[in-house]
Amino acid sequence: MDLLTYCLAKPGAWQDEPWEGDVVAKVGDKIFAFVGSGAAVTLKCGSKPEADELIAIYPDDVSLSAYIGRYGWVSVKVGGKVPEDELLELIDASYEAIVAKLPKSKRP
Repeated sequence: MDLLTYCLAKPGAWQDEPWEGDVVAKVGDKIFAFVGSGAAVTLKCGSKPEADELIAIYPDDVSLSAYIGRYGWVSVKVGGKVPEDELLELIDASYEAIVAKLPKSKRP
Protein backbone atom coordinates (compact mmCIF):
# COMPACT_ATOMS: atom_id res chain seq x y z
CA MET A 1 0.00 0.00 0.00
CA ASP A 2 1.18 3.53 -0.75
CA LEU A 3 1.29 5.15 2.69
CA LEU A 4 1.28 8.71 1.37
CA THR A 5 -1.91 8.02 -0.58
CA TYR A 6 -3.45 6.50 2.55
CA CYS A 7 -2.49 9.57 4.61
CA LEU A 8 -3.78 12.01 2.01
CA ALA A 9 -7.18 10.25 1.87
CA LYS A 10 -7.90 11.48 5.41
CA PRO A 11 -10.25 14.48 5.76
CA GLY A 12 -8.35 17.76 5.46
CA ALA A 13 -5.00 16.04 4.82
CA TRP A 14 -2.53 17.59 2.41
CA GLN A 15 1.03 16.99 1.25
CA ASP A 16 3.87 19.35 2.07
CA GLU A 17 7.66 19.34 1.73
CA PRO A 18 8.87 21.64 4.53
CA TRP A 19 12.46 20.48 4.05
CA GLU A 20 13.88 19.47 0.69
CA GLY A 21 13.23 15.77 0.06
CA ASP A 22 11.18 15.32 3.24
CA VAL A 23 7.56 14.67 2.28
CA VAL A 24 5.02 14.98 5.07
CA ALA A 25 1.25 14.67 5.47
CA LYS A 26 -0.42 17.51 7.34
CA VAL A 27 -3.85 18.29 8.67
CA GLY A 28 -4.46 21.96 9.29
CA ASP A 29 -0.94 23.33 9.71
CA LYS A 30 0.36 20.34 11.71
CA ILE A 31 2.30 17.29 10.53
CA PHE A 32 0.83 13.89 11.37
CA ALA A 33 3.13 11.70 9.25
CA PHE A 34 6.67 12.07 7.94
CA VAL A 35 6.58 9.84 4.85
CA GLY A 36 9.93 10.69 3.26
CA SER A 37 11.41 8.03 0.99
CA GLY A 38 8.92 5.35 2.01
CA ALA A 39 11.49 3.16 3.81
CA ALA A 40 10.05 4.34 7.13
CA VAL A 41 7.20 6.50 8.32
CA THR A 42 7.37 8.72 11.41
CA LEU A 43 4.18 9.07 13.42
CA LYS A 44 2.82 10.51 16.66
CA CYS A 45 2.34 7.56 18.98
CA GLY A 46 0.61 9.13 21.95
CA SER A 47 3.00 9.58 24.86
CA LYS A 48 6.58 8.42 25.26
CA PRO A 49 5.48 5.40 27.40
CA GLU A 50 3.18 4.32 24.55
CA ALA A 51 6.06 4.72 22.10
CA ASP A 52 8.34 2.71 24.40
CA GLU A 53 5.78 -0.10 24.51
CA LEU A 54 5.63 -0.25 20.71
CA ILE A 55 9.44 -0.29 20.54
CA ALA A 56 9.52 -3.18 23.05
CA ILE A 57 7.18 -5.20 20.79
CA TYR A 58 9.07 -4.42 17.55
CA PRO A 59 12.64 -3.53 18.60
CA ASP A 60 14.12 -3.99 15.11
CA ASP A 61 11.43 -2.04 13.27
CA VAL A 62 10.31 0.81 15.55
CA SER A 63 12.51 3.47 17.11
CA LEU A 64 12.10 6.82 18.81
CA SER A 65 12.40 9.61 16.28
CA ALA A 66 15.39 11.90 16.43
CA TYR A 67 14.64 15.19 18.20
CA ILE A 68 10.89 14.57 18.63
CA GLY A 69 10.94 11.08 20.15
CA ARG A 70 10.58 12.47 23.65
CA TYR A 71 7.14 13.74 22.58
CA GLY A 72 5.98 10.27 21.56
CA TRP A 73 7.01 10.26 17.89
CA VAL A 74 8.32 6.98 16.45
CA SER A 75 9.81 5.86 13.15
CA VAL A 76 8.33 2.63 11.83
CA LYS A 77 10.18 0.60 9.20
CA VAL A 78 7.91 -0.09 6.23
CA GLY A 79 7.85 -3.73 5.15
CA GLY A 80 9.27 -4.93 8.47
CA LYS A 81 7.64 -6.96 11.22
CA VAL A 82 4.92 -4.40 11.98
CA PRO A 83 1.85 -5.81 10.16
CA GLU A 84 0.38 -3.50 7.52
CA ASP A 85 -2.99 -3.30 9.29
CA GLU A 86 -1.25 -2.22 12.51
CA LEU A 87 0.80 0.36 10.61
CA LEU A 88 -2.42 1.79 9.15
CA GLU A 89 -3.91 1.90 12.66
CA LEU A 90 -0.83 3.82 13.83
CA ILE A 91 -1.33 6.32 11.00
CA ASP A 92 -5.00 6.67 11.99
CA ALA A 93 -4.03 7.25 15.63
CA SER A 94 -1.39 9.84 14.67
CA TYR A 95 -3.92 11.68 12.51
CA GLU A 96 -6.54 11.65 15.29
CA ALA A 97 -4.02 12.86 17.89
CA ILE A 98 -3.02 15.82 15.73
CA VAL A 99 -6.62 16.69 14.78
CA ALA A 100 -7.54 16.70 18.48
CA LYS A 101 -4.85 19.36 19.12
CA LEU A 102 -6.07 21.67 16.36
CA PRO A 103 -8.35 24.57 17.28
CA LYS A 104 -11.96 23.56 16.61
CA SER A 105 -12.15 26.13 13.82
CA LYS A 106 -9.31 24.37 11.94
CA ARG A 107 -10.50 20.78 12.34
CA PRO A 108 -11.79 19.01 9.23
